[in-house]
Amino acid sequence: MTSSQAEKIINDTISSIKPLDGKSLETASKRMDALLKPPGSLGRLEELGIKLAGIQGTEHPKADAKLSLIYAGDHGVTAEGVSASPPFVTAVMVKAFCAGKAGINVLAGKAGAEVKVIDVGVATPYEEPANLIVRRIRKGTGNIRVEEAMSREEALLAVAAGIQTAGDAIAEIGANIVGIGEMGIGNTTSAAALTAVFTGRDPATVTGGGTGIGDASVKRKIKIIKEAIKLHQPDTTDPIGVISKIGGLEIAAMCGAMLAAAARGALVLIDGFISGAGALCAFAMAPVVRERMVLSHLSAEPGHRAMAAKLELKPLLDLGFRLGEGTGAAMAMPLVEAGAALLEGMGTLEEELVKLQDPS
Repeated sequence: MTSSQAEKIINDTISSIKPLDGKSLETASKRMDALLKPPGSLGRLEELGIKLAGIQGTEHPKADAKLSLIYAGDHGVTAEGVSASPPFVTAVMVKAFCAGKAGINVLAGKAGAEVKVIDVGVATPYEEPANLIVRRIRKGTGNIRVEEAMSREEALLAVAAGIQTAGDAIAEIGANIVGIGEMGIGNTTSAAALTAVFTGRDPATVTGGGTGIGDASVKRKIKIIKEAIKLHQPDTTDPIGVISKIGGLEIAAMCGAMLAAAARGALVLIDGFISGAGALCAFAMAPVVRERMVLSHLSAEPGHRAMAAKLELKPLLDLGFRLGEGTGAAMAMPLVEAGAALLEGMGTLEEELVKLQDPS
């Protein structure tokens, strides 16, 4: 695929994302208020059901086909000692995902979601499992402290790879809920850099310990992010440029996956901090995508609150998660399903009164 072909795929996908269906939102909202309960008494579940109705264009939305996508890629900035784990762990975890042995496999299984694993930039050579989807753009990003993460062409290709792989997976099972997660040692550094740029916050306020580095390492991490932003001068009016300078291959692919899911009429479940960075990129490229997003949980990473504020999304859960992989999104799937079930399964006072008046 050429960069011009990738750009066309991205532009065509963005143009396919429409606002929520106003009539369905109104009808679902009225029905939700008329159900056998005080209006608003089921809180966020009601909001989820109504939102899903607007996404699907029906007052009886479905939440029965769930998909969990995991995008994997490595980060050259690990050379700066910003992670507690060595880079080869990315490859180890990809194999674990494919073998069904990781946290996301357990939680997605409980939620009834199918898991797909996509390698868009793992650096360590490994034996690729048969069920792995390989769309490797390059073997990891550059070290953003001293060089751009990737070329502009590679950024376009990574976003397009996310669009295509998500589109194929959604079509395969007719997915109506899509959780989007990741794996990539060092990716909290790129995510924090992206968050600082897209939200305008000081890197010191959005950077945390990732998988468990100490205070001294966090300070060094903040310094590296500040140096990277100063060196590359990313421009938020050019989201692809921002991704290419300080992003990650898996973050770019998640951005594309979110755009694809929105374009195909699925609800997008953002996972944690890294997935949130992909959401910020998608939002910068197509603001309308936010209407089709739900923030599944609040990550323990400090920058996640800044992301939530920028996206104007309220997390569904706060469980202290900081694993990634799409685990928080998997935990939120039953809540979305419950919201849809309210509209489908509950009766209204009017319906029950009719039955009382006409027992036949």
